Amino acid sequence: MLGGIGYSSAVVSFIVSLYYNVIIMWCLFYMGSSFTSELPWTSCPTETRNNVTVPVEECAKSDATSYYWYRGALDISPSIAEPEGIKWKMLLCLFAAWLLVYLCMCKGIKSQGKVVYFTATFPYVVLIIFFGRAVTLPGAGTGLLHMFTPKMDRLLDPQVWLEAATQIFYSLGLAFGGLIAYSSYNPPKNNCRRDAILVSITNCSTSIFASIVIFAVLGYKATNLFDNCIDRNIHKYVAAYPGAWNDTNITRSFYIQNIAPNITNDTRFNLNLETCSLEEDLDKAAEGTGLAFIVFTQVIVEFPVAPFWSVIFFLMLLTLGLGSQFGTLEGVATSLADLELFPWMKKKWLLSAFLCSISFVIGLMFVTGSGQYWVTVFDSFAGTFPLMVVALFEVVGVVYVYKIKRFNKDIKEMLGEEPGLYWQITWRFVSPILMVVVLIASLVSKIVIPVTYKLYNREKAALEDSKYPWWVGVIISILVCSSALCIPIVAILRKCGIKYKRVPVFTVSKNSESSAAILDENDSDSGNVFENSTGSITILDDASPRRRVRISLGDDEDAIDLSGSLSFPKLDDLDEDNDSAFGSNESNRTPIYKGKTGTKLAAQDQEHSESTV
Repeated sequence: MLGGIGYSSAVVSFIVSLYYNVIIMWCLFYMGSSFTSELPWTSCPTETRNNVTVPVEECAKSDATSYYWYRGALDISPSIAEPEGIKWKMLLCLFAAWLLVYLCMCKGIKSQGKVVYFTATFPYVVLIIFFGRAVTLPGAGTGLLHMFTPKMDRLLDPQVWLEAATQIFYSLGLAFGGLIAYSSYNPPKNNCRRDAILVSITNCSTSIFASIVIFAVLGYKATNLFDNCIDRNIHKYVAAYPGAWNDTNITRSFYIQNIAPNITNDTRFNLNLETCSLEEDLDKAAEGTGLAFIVFTQVIVEFPVAPFWSVIFFLMLLTLGLGSQFGTLEGVATSLADLELFPWMKKKWLLSAFLCSISFVIGLMFVTGSGQYWVTVFDSFAGTFPLMVVALFEVVGVVYVYKIKRFNKDIKEMLGEEPGLYWQITWRFVSPILMVVVLIASLVSKIVIPVTYKLYNREKAALEDSKYPWWVGVIISILVCSSALCIPIVAILRKCGIKYKRVPVFTVSKNSESSAAILDENDSDSGNVFENSTGSITILDDASPRRRVRISLGDDEDAIDLSGSLSFPKLDDLDEDNDSAFGSNESNRTPIYKGKTGTKLAAQDQEHSESTV
């Protein structure tokens, strides 16, 4: 079962990386569009009607930023069933996005670490600048009040809990293979508890701070939409009663307080008056991807030298996206490299090129007119239910299969003490119960309530709910099952005795002489000795999770603790009096132990022994 979790996590990471890079693509498009004297979404495009230049009607019904997003950038189709061909501008941006990811991944973990120094700090600088401008915008207070006003009835909606859990998984990297991949480079004595607490606090604090900026901008945008709605109604009302009213004696506040409450339904229908609601405008101001590409582009226009700030903002989003993409795709790359299905997968640059190329080809579906709808499909299903399933089985696997006592012992070996009562209760009961409840409730709600998506109505310049075609439902099922089913499939195969097994080779060398011993799982009992004319490897203790071996070369002898079969102790764990040292071959992460008088011990796959030290 545990093996299936690893496969499932890798599949989820791959699927998420497919559509996550689309956000980087959009950032590149907007950043490139910002190198102008005036931002293209500053005002609505115009058209000539009856010899009069007026804003395009579709844009006038919404606003310039929304129109540019749906029609200028996406050129969105009427529905998911109408792709309307590939948009070449987005195609070029998608290629550039995957090229950026490849250039940052091809040299391995070292190059990514250097890039992350910038991608992790630069967004804070930009966020602080935007905070200073956002809270001074008209309507910012309304947005902040909306943010801190709870709607208790929403707590009964399972989808809210599912999206909340998914957001935490995304922001903390939970249930993704990338977190485990990166942690494999940590020293054995790394303070994982400190890291977990520090990262969680930093993440939540950043989320709250970013939410203040977002809701301040949402309040500004909603206020603009509400004021524009009132202005249109005033114009229609004045046109209907030209002798009684004019644009000067009806102000917004006068209309809201004295006219709007007294308008009958018949009058509203006859004059085609709109229903203006600030609360509704706040609720539908933007969501998901629209938050950055509609809402924040609106506030950027209010900055002096707007194109400069637009470039800075989308550069920030680009760095955030790349930072997340590295971790997500690294989980896939590390899993494939560790499996070593083919010899070339040991070469980081070649494996990265393969992943990015395949992802680019699959990602062509996102650069069509219906690409935004497909991003929503992937985000709503491929990145939610499978993540919950992986996280649930990870907790169950560690606590009830690997056993919590053994896990506590591992933590004690790292930190010097076992985890406290809070961690024990959370791991054993709280986390698995919460995930089971949210998962079941979400599945039931999806079955009971028809699954819909938001399509863009060009005539109304607004989003409308629509049901998915039946064949999209089939694709959704494939997306969810392709990762979730890895767990039971691998469990069944292993129960039947079918499994992939990589046999490690331990090579003992002294000066120019070396000997190799194959340590098979079936032969790893205590007392087994593998030897030849150069030396020997003796299994001293096969008790899981640590295995102790003794290497002997003539009169020289060292004993080493092994975690599993391929990891070795760090320098701090070894006896300095014995002049022991530890190194790591970063290209293939082969552990190397160097003991007394030049004795070395290396481990890697039997099929690729050419890299043995």
